[in-house]
Amino acid sequence: MTNHTQEPAVRRSRTRIPATAAAATAAALAASLLAGCSTGDQEDAKSPAPVASSPHRSKAPAPKSPSPKAPTHAPSTPAPASPAFAPYVDTSLRPSYDLLKGARETGVKEYNLAFVSPGDGCVPKWGGRQELADNPVARQADRLRAQGGEVRISFGGQSGNELARVCGSVDKLVAAYRKVIDAYHLTKADFDIEGPALTDTKANDLRARAIARLQQRRKLDVSFTLPVIPSGLNRDSLAVLNSAKKNGVRVSAVNIMAMDYGTYYDGDMGKYAIDAATATHRQIKAALGIHSEAAAWKTVGVTPMIGVNDVKGEVFRPDDAVELTAFAEKKGLGRLSMWSLTRDKPCPEGANIKAQATCSSIGKNSNEFVRAFTG
Repeated sequence: MTNHTQEPAVRRSRTRIPATAAAATAAALAASLLAGCSTGDQEDAKSPAPVASSPHRSKAPAPKSPSPKAPTHAPSTPAPASPAFAPYVDTSLRPSYDLLKGARETGVKEYNLAFVSPGDGCVPKWGGRQELADNPVARQADRLRAQGGEVRISFGGQSGNELARVCGSVDKLVAAYRKVIDAYHLTKADFDIEGPALTDTKANDLRARAIARLQQRRKLDVSFTLPVIPSGLNRDSLAVLNSAKKNGVRVSAVNIMAMDYGTYYDGDMGKYAIDAATATHRQIKAALGIHSEAAAWKTVGVTPMIGVNDVKGEVFRPDDAVELTAFAEKKGLGRLSMWSLTRDKPCPEGANIKAQATCSSIGKNSNEFVRAFTG
């Protein structure tokens, strides 16, 4: 998951007056009623409220005088729910990440497992090399679910190779995706489109048609992970979304890779991620035909690369994670993630100016970024 794109919500007491006293009290009563326009509250305070057993309570229903209206307030807008946090796990690394142990230690219950790509033609494999049944991380999926967790498997990735580029037909592509879905009983899938795959318009259209067919036949939550810069998605990323909409794909999330922007960006990575999310929110309303502001925010996901990024000068720190999380909660973003859990620990040799696959190059403690994202 490396981003190399460069584009830039008083009811008055009434008493019955005996007839023998009516004449004597008529004038006083009239005066009292007139005075009630300005002193009714005081009279009510002096007169005890009638009770059901009172001998003076009128037996016939008394005409109801209009009750004063209660102050009206605009309905309060419910606070947006906290975004789901589902970090990526690089399943190609050894030793393999222990999902069950991670869930116990951090409380994180959902994970994105990366990446499935083509191997031997239109055959889905982990990293294009490993058979589906042989991956020790993915094999934990059912046990994680038994403990209340979930996984989303991501197709494609940094290599820029994705099944839609080699399968050749919708039928073959549906069959390839279904192998993965059935192997892990998936209800969630992610399509990480970057590199050469991003500009392959034929593959993008084929993929959209295949996903739409899968969604017609089974429940499948679909997200697209796309490169971004602080000014938003580029035209190739938008073309992927336009194709998905045109072909009837239900997109639950547009997950932006808030990382590796390029040599022009070496400042506040938390702010850059917020800027990118804000720009993406505007763009996907048109691209996906979303009319509600809240629904558009709910469709935005953000995945930064924690620690030292691949581009020199770009460092995403724990306080950036705190800043991004506060923004996501305020706006109601649907999800947050990070690349990757296997990097959320200090490097054995200490801080490093280069990005490492198995450590953040800046961290001091394990799970430092998880805590920043989850509080």
